[in-house]
Amino acid sequence: MTEASDKSCGNATRTGAGLAVITTHANTDFDAFASMLAAQKLYPHARVVFPASQESSLRNFFVQSMVYLFNLVNIADIDLDEIETLILVDTRQPSRIGPFARILDRPGLSIHIYDHHPPSPGDIQGQVEICRPWGATVSILTHLLKDRGISITADEATIMSLGIYEDTGSFTFASTTQEDFLAAAHLLACGASLNMVASLLSREISPQQITVLNDLIQNMERHRIHGIEVAVSTLSSDDYINDFANLVHKLRKMENLDALFAIARMGNRVSVVARSRISEVDAGKILARMGGGGHRYAASATIKEQPLVQVEESLLKSLNEMVKPRQKARDLMSTPVIGTQPGISIKEAEGLLTQYNVNALIVTQPADGRERLLGFISRQVVEKALHHHLDSVAVSEYMSCDPVTVSPDADLVEIQEKIIGHKQRILPVVKDDEPIGVITRTDLLNILVNESYRMPEQEGAQLAANRGRTRKVVRLLDERLPKDIFSRIQKIGEVADEIKIHAYLVGGFVRDLFLMEKNLDLDLVVEGDGIAFAREVARRFSGRLHTHEVFGTAVVAFEDGLKVDVASARHEYYDAPGSLPIVQTSSLKMDMSRRDFTINTMVIQINSDSFGTLIDFFGAQRDIKAKSIQVLHNLSFVEDPTRVFRAIRFEQRFGFTIGKLTAGLIENAVRMDFFKTLAGKRLFAELKLILSEDTPAKAISRMNDFALLPVIHPCIRYTDKAANLFASVKEVLSWYDLLFLGDSYNRWAVHFLALIHSCGPRQAAHVCRLLEMSPRQERLLGQGRRDALMRLKDLERRKTKKNSLLYKRLKPLATELLLYMMAATTKEDVKQGISLYIRQLQFEKTLVTGKDLLNMQIKPGPVYREILDTLLAARLDGKVKTKEDELALLKKKIA
Repeated sequence: MTEASDKSCGNATRTGAGLAVITTHANTDFDAFASMLAAQKLYPHARVVFPASQESSLRNFFVQSMVYLFNLVNIADIDLDEIETLILVDTRQPSRIGPFARILDRPGLSIHIYDHHPPSPGDIQGQVEICRPWGATVSILTHLLKDRGISITADEATIMSLGIYEDTGSFTFASTTQEDFLAAAHLLACGASLNMVASLLSREISPQQITVLNDLIQNMERHRIHGIEVAVSTLSSDDYINDFANLVHKLRKMENLDALFAIARMGNRVSVVARSRISEVDAGKILARMGGGGHRYAASATIKEQPLVQVEESLLKSLNEMVKPRQKARDLMSTPVIGTQPGISIKEAEGLLTQYNVNALIVTQPADGRERLLGFISRQVVEKALHHHLDSVAVSEYMSCDPVTVSPDADLVEIQEKIIGHKQRILPVVKDDEPIGVITRTDLLNILVNESYRMPEQEGAQLAANRGRTRKVVRLLDERLPKDIFSRIQKIGEVADEIKIHAYLVGGFVRDLFLMEKNLDLDLVVEGDGIAFAREVARRFSGRLHTHEVFGTAVVAFEDGLKVDVASARHEYYDAPGSLPIVQTSSLKMDMSRRDFTINTMVIQINSDSFGTLIDFFGAQRDIKAKSIQVLHNLSFVEDPTRVFRAIRFEQRFGFTIGKLTAGLIENAVRMDFFKTLAGKRLFAELKLILSEDTPAKAISRMNDFALLPVIHPCIRYTDKAANLFASVKEVLSWYDLLFLGDSYNRWAVHFLALIHSCGPRQAAHVCRLLEMSPRQERLLGQGRRDALMRLKDLERRKTKKNSLLYKRLKPLATELLLYMMAATTKEDVKQGISLYIRQLQFEKTLVTGKDLLNMQIKPGPVYREILDTLLAARLDGKVKTKEDELALLKKKIA
């Protein structure tokens, strides 16, 4: 099920002229009750009919106070065969709507469904379906009422709030979404009484219910199913038990249970109520098998004509078949194994620990075509050995031999026992005596922290999801991407399924999705062979493929212009500050750990079973919320100094602030001059990106704050005069963009000219050489700039500026140089003259052509250019207007 699976036909609330009925499930709770009220406001002419009994508290509340709000009809007074439109709220299961189920297959019946439960086999299919996995169905309807501008009275808002508060556990259930909060906020604005909501939800327990609660505690048995503890309790009563679901919920909280199933015989029927707070136990799916319904965290079922013991046996069988096993070692381990041979020296081992930024190395030895595990050595041991000047001693002398290991199928309990019980820093995962992964103490700590919070994981989420924060963002993708792009991503994910690899959207695309920035540059990382995956995608969708074998990357270009960059998950390390990275294949988490800033480390899985699962390893969502630019580790700028410029660019583009630690590391990078080994091309690439922004002056000013401008060249200074020039450039570019919409020019080049405005001709040429510009760029920004400034000086010196002179001086110059001159001049008449040339003069042409000259028996040659230039000057200066004027002037000149 997608996060927002709406199916509608025109106006969702339009019904025929016949009878329309709003109903819900039996044992109506507050959410169903509130949803019927909200639906009645969408369908004002529909009748409201309860299919069967309601919960006691709801019935009392309803009868006593709120009957006047409903167009209520008794089911006995409705001729079911006359119903033309059936509106179902808070359910889509035929077994839960009583007598209405018999008319579902009747031809001509229009069914409209509003529900928050996940889909299940046998669900009713409607012509209109608005089903979203939110905490309450009434939240869905509240948003619809708000979007359509339908007013809600204070009493109605109170009832609808009651439904939201009950079904979200006052916003504490894991099923609660931000949409539930927003719906409640709207209802509060409409006058909802929270005092009444609180009084109705704080149900007092009667003496009978205390006895029931005690019986449930006494009869409770704890079953360990696939490593999960599931509590099952039974009781028998000849009478109906009021608020049984509420008692089960209280019991789960009192005993701090992960999952509780309570079975109660009440008279001639058996009720089963389930509560779960972990994803491995899906209460809704388990009880759906027993004819009930609900969602992952809460569900119920009513079984008739079966004894209590038989229902319990059936439940235990379903639990054994449907409870998902806890994650195994294979799901939690890091791969590939970072290891070494026993013969390397302690000094070399230190280099490997630093290179891969790990705290322990697995030691293996080739045997029978595989790597046999010998032991491991920790950073602590290596550092102590170095302290004792044992640099050249072999690792085998000090490694920990015969380490405790686990198989890929080991569960969390076994992993925890071995790491903690044996005080082992790293736990190898071994298959056939060969290490295939490792689990570290840090991994275990992260897992246990997540377990303590009981944050439910999304189904099908992979290893990476279990070590990072996860959430579903399908709706976000659907809302912010064009439909064709969204569909393309889904299909690419299906390709990943077929070739059995995990594929993820990464980088700036994911970041900009959360920042509401437009970005359709798709970057994919796959855990596997990225080039082979890209090749298959290109074949399936008739795309063009370009590969970079050295880096394991590829680009797929589609016919409609969309480009997708594909990379294998990789690890990079640097031999020296500022050098290009050395690339090796790796896991997704290690691939993200090589990124520049936390905000660029989120990934979204696109495989079908986990489509839209966001994985946040390094707190990117936190830093986005705090509007903070943070590096991933303290040596980030040492390894790649260009990240400094990226930090400033992102800070200014998004209105963020560089974090205190990151700012200190930038100052350190400048102080230690890590930029001296940086290739000019890499520095120029970052500079171009900054200068291509809409307002690069802010970034240049920030670079000046960090003393980064001398890194480019000592002649570059950001003074008040420079700031004024950048402001002038902004005005000129805005004017030009408005005048010549869509005209192509290098925006960054105009800003670059403003940046080096204080540099002399030789200094400017030196800057171009240091930045390793292409010959064309160097001609434009070096010789071209010098020529432009000379011509500008000449124009500023002249008192009169005929149009022909403007044309002659400005014609040889590129657009970028003209815009720079226009911004740089302090003479208003010169600015107006350049503006006139750009707007009009550059497009002027003579009406007399070379063919006319040939007809006049003038011999072809350089004289043609002289004649036409003379005629053009006359036209520019207003001396001729028509072709006849030009011919007359030409004859006069010849005479």
